[in-house]
Amino acid sequence: MTKGNIEQTEIEAPYELPEGWKWCRLGDVFEINPKVKADDALQASFIPMEKIEPNNKNQFSFSVDLWGKIKKNHTQFQNGDVCFAKISPCFENGKAFIADGLENGIGSGTTELIVLRNHDIDSKYTFYFVSDLSFIRKGCATYSGTVGQQRISMDFVKSYPFPIPPTLAEQKRIVSRIETLFVKLDEAEERTRAVLDGFETRKAAILHKAFTGELTASWRKANGVADDSWEEKTYKELGDSKLGKMLDEHKNSGRQVKYLRNVNIRWFDFDLTDVKTMLAHDDEIKKLSVQKGDLFICEGGEPGRCAVWEGENSEIIFQKALHRFRANENVLSNFLCYDLYYLAGNGKLAEYFTGTTIKHLTGQSLEKIPVQLPSLPEQQEIVRILDSLLDKESRAKEAAQTVLDKIALLKKSILARAFRGEV
Repeated sequence: MTKGNIEQTEIEAPYELPEGWKWCRLGDVFEINPKVKADDALQASFIPMEKIEPNNKNQFSFSVDLWGKIKKNHTQFQNGDVCFAKISPCFENGKAFIADGLENGIGSGTTELIVLRNHDIDSKYTFYFVSDLSFIRKGCATYSGTVGQQRISMDFVKSYPFPIPPTLAEQKRIVSRIETLFVKLDEAEERTRAVLDGFETRKAAILHKAFTGELTASWRKANGVADDSWEEKTYKELGDSKLGKMLDEHKNSGRQVKYLRNVNIRWFDFDLTDVKTMLAHDDEIKKLSVQKGDLFICEGGEPGRCAVWEGENSEIIFQKALHRFRANENVLSNFLCYDLYYLAGNGKLAEYFTGTTIKHLTGQSLEKIPVQLPSLPEQQEIVRILDSLLDKESRAKEAAQTVLDKIALLKKSILARAFRGEV
């Protein structure tokens, strides 16, 4: 059978097709990784993997060079070919495109591409087929090779069942229907991403207002508090900080006790799903146990990341990778936590880090960090407002992400139905 004369292949049908459709194997229908014949002196396009957009966007960019220079030891293609990555994670990430607009209609690129050529079949129909989740999932199941260098099986590609409508016009109608639906979904996705993209900007604006006094200006007026009542303090003046216990399995002794690590601290929260234990004596446990209101600040990793222990006093200690800050009675730990988050976001906190490759926030550096401190009641009002506003923003962000997930599922559903003749 020639590639231009499509015949029914003896193949176990994955599902029933509409009347007139045929099941064929990709290897029987397409030339796979064919060569391009062209004059070495011609200008041609070169496409490395990093120039191919993920998520099956069918977008790429290229450089131009002599065909004789770029054709050797590279994958070759020409306008109209369908190309997709064969290596992980590029394959499952949807790095695929239809070759179009190439210099002199020809090009080469990364060796990690599979090229399908049959110009009697609509290229977009083929492109959407290899973008279908079912094809990608089954391809991933054939991965072989070392981690980071895993590739799909060529036998999988050659033998994969391919449903073909009876006419080119029918293929184009299916493509048109897919793209009509996708345009509407893309518009919804664009609007939703705008919400997500604006999240950090809105959050930064809220925090800026909070720590410059603008957020509580009306509160101060209502409560007869002067606008110049804020004072600049340093952490050294605001409370006591202490690094935790060094983890040394060979030197530590005593009894087993749970302890907090850097990885247990998230912004504003604790992840206690994996809490380790270490040996410590009773006097160490007493000195290092957590208390309600303690502010824990990461010394390394992401220096400054912090959370306030809202639980009851507990016999849990903390590792040397963490600062425990116990604020004075006129200072609210949650206010300091938000303030550190604000300083981390605007880059000012980084001024207190040491180290070049691995950053640290030492105890001496922590003591020097300045805080614009209002009265305790105003601190409480700022925390109350921030809790409310940022919670609303967080819920809006989660809702937007849910919409994006649903859009992705709808696109997958559309493609699955398209190749069953159901669109």
